[in-house]
Amino acid sequence: MTPWEAAAVFAAGVGAGAINAVVGSGSLITFPTMLAVGFPPIVANVSNNVGLVPGGVTGVLGYRAELKGQRERLLRLGVASVIGSFAGGLLLLWLPAEAFKVIVPVLIAVACLLVMFQPRINEWLAVRRRPHPHGGPWLWLGVLGAGVYGGYFGAAQGIVLIGLLGSFLDEDLQRVNAAKNLLSLLVNGTAAVLFAFIAPVDWFAVLLVALGSAVGGFLGARVGRRLPAPLLRGFIVVVGIVAIVKLVS
Repeated sequence: MTPWEAAAVFAAGVGAGAINAVVGSGSLITFPTMLAVGFPPIVANVSNNVGLVPGGVTGVLGYRAELKGQRERLLRLGVASVIGSFAGGLLLLWLPAEAFKVIVPVLIAVACLLVMFQPRINEWLAVRRRPHPHGGPWLWLGVLGAGVYGGYFGAAQGIVLIGLLGSFLDEDLQRVNAAKNLLSLLVNGTAAVLFAFIAPVDWFAVLLVALGSAVGGFLGARVGRRLPAPLLRGFIVVVGIVAIVKLVS
């Protein structure tokens, strides 16, 4: 990488860390940036996943007050996240690279739609919610599926988790977001351990994303809630479209 390319990857890491702490979908910033500077899709995906773990840690620490009283719930759901992430990571490594190039544009498109329509989806689901202290078996299975998705390709797993947790739990958005941050960290951390041993990781790219995401996660947890949601969603969707164009071109 040139110095300018390295700076772009670092800056993308800052943005991704901040977005992940507030909303989720930070990989829609870092993944296309890494593609743009010349990384192959699989290398970009696994390096991005490993690099975002420090940002997940700072994001969780920033929301630690909202995590109080959720220990038992998150222990249950955390098991689903870890199992799902491990399965998703194995799928990424076992399926041929050609499959990734076909599947990921579809996943990014779905993620962008979730970002765009998340408020309406949550409103629709809220009126059908049947609160359960820990969300019940359907939430556990939903978190398991989100873990598989996150282990395979992490973009917008935070949006999926917010939709699931907000629909099945009788909690305010900030506590839901805190739970989302911890579950996302478990997914990324599990996949990162797997990828570190058996995947083609570019460790310099990991360092850049890790440093950027750690800063971004701290800033996102501090001030990200002040950002206008429509502006943030619009930016994420634009980046997602750029990623799709890059992959299919």
